[in-house]
Amino acid sequence: MAVEILMPELGESVHEGTVSRWLKKVGEFVKEDEPVVEIMTDKVNTELGAPASGVLSQILIQEGEQVEVFHAMGIIEDSAAGAAASESTASALNPTVSANGEPPAVEEPKAEEPKTGINPAASADGERRWYTPVVRSIAKSNSLSDADLAGIPGTGNGGRVTKKDVEAYLAGGHKTTTPKTQEPKPTFEPKTIQPTVFGPDQETYPLVGMRKMIAEHMVKSAAIPTVTTITECDVTAMVAFRERNKDAFLEQYGVKLTYTPFFIKALAESLLEHPIVNSSLREDFQVVKNNGAHIGIAVALGAKGQDGLIVPVIRDCHKKSLIEIAKDLDGIAKSARGNSLKPADVQGGTFTLTNPGTYGALFGTPMINAPQAGILGAYAIRKQTVIIEDMIAIRSIMHLVLTYDHRIIDGIVAGQFLAAVRDRLQGFDFFK
Repeated sequence: MAVEILMPELGESVHEGTVSRWLKKVGEFVKEDEPVVEIMTDKVNTELGAPASGVLSQILIQEGEQVEVFHAMGIIEDSAAGAAASESTASALNPTVSANGEPPAVEEPKAEEPKTGINPAASADGERRWYTPVVRSIAKSNSLSDADLAGIPGTGNGGRVTKKDVEAYLAGGHKTTTPKTQEPKPTFEPKTIQPTVFGPDQETYPLVGMRKMIAEHMVKSAAIPTVTTITECDVTAMVAFRERNKDAFLEQYGVKLTYTPFFIKALAESLLEHPIVNSSLREDFQVVKNNGAHIGIAVALGAKGQDGLIVPVIRDCHKKSLIEIAKDLDGIAKSARGNSLKPADVQGGTFTLTNPGTYGALFGTPMINAPQAGILGAYAIRKQTVIIEDMIAIRSIMHLVLTYDHRIIDGIVAGQFLAAVRDRLQGFDFFK
């Protein structure tokens, strides 16, 4: 019995993913729920378990290729059937010469049966046609009827209409048979600059996987008109408190006491005071007001941070103590380093904190995490000489940098919000 390995729906807004790595080879045995393939989306990188025990007989989607939700990526068969299928596949790729000197005949592949999650529709000639949720979504947003879809030549398996087929159809200027309810919204299309090759010491390679996902998301974020505001913050009291209590905190609670929980706590309280900074603007110009502070934390992926950045979310920060936030922060950092984050871990953020100060960065202008309205950058803490009441003093000073969506946040509001965060850190009354 053959069982398909289907691309699951990893989130409401996730319509496709990229096969980043197959963990098993064709012909290898795999147990049910054992990780068999690694999928990367714009939300998270995750391993998928095998839907059944058996032999991986076919790989339909190769590493680096995209796959739509509910499409098959591979085939698992029972041990006997899987071994036969693997042998058949090997024979097709390397045909041997038979006794009469002719290569063995290879059967034509049968058309695939419709897969789960693919929606049927009847064409004009009565034949049932099948379309994926992604194709249906594009058709709906562009007012394409079933008759329009039936007239599009399909390049997928068995002549199925794919996302690229519909996009090519629309790009060709074809008119729909039903009137459009609204004009499609303009999209930001970056210009592609081809690198110039000067000599043998230069090479090119494709941007794939997580880096490609990050690049695509940055294009969306760059389309938002943003402004950046900076302030200095005296965190001498915070530095002294951590230095006195970090060993006892680790012994009592089992996690390290870093500066980040203090930043998160100050942010959460300030976001409740300035809710517009905790909001987002939709494409239809409806403002989404968030009544809870769900703060995303920019975290490096991989043991040494070599796999890019991701933004897991700590929820309900406005309701949590510093100890609870520190434990949550430690948990998501470990999951990120171990590449074990789940899709739900990176969804639902209302504001983002990035902390380049952990690796010594003194100053920068962080890019907003669309569709959120703001991001705060916390930069390195350094001892500096300052003037206090006409006297020279040595204090621990850092820069706080706020980037915000200027369509819904005015400069004065951004300044007030940033001052609120600064004053909470300087006042350091978290335990009063």
